[in-house]
Amino acid sequence: MAAVSPVVKPVSQMQLAPGSVMTIQDVSWQEFESILQEMGEKRSARVAYSNFTLEVMLPLPEHEKPKDLISDIVKILLKRN
Repeated sequence: MAAVSPVVKPVSQMQLAPGSVMTIQDVSWQEFESILQEMGEKRSARVAYSNFTLEVMLPLPEHEKPKDLISDIVKILLKRN
């Protein structure tokens, strides 16, 4: 039987459809931190890590609108003080 080599691809090259979820097992904390750094702070994907499992979710656009509205309201309130 031939040995199987893992596929290594930068997270930034992966494309998820809105509303989809990708789960990756056996991710070390160092790999998780590296993935977060690669994705940057202005990412649209939601990332969760627990017990060596990484979950990446891309929310649907209709879920992003309330978040943006709340963010704008908070910014306005903070500017007034």
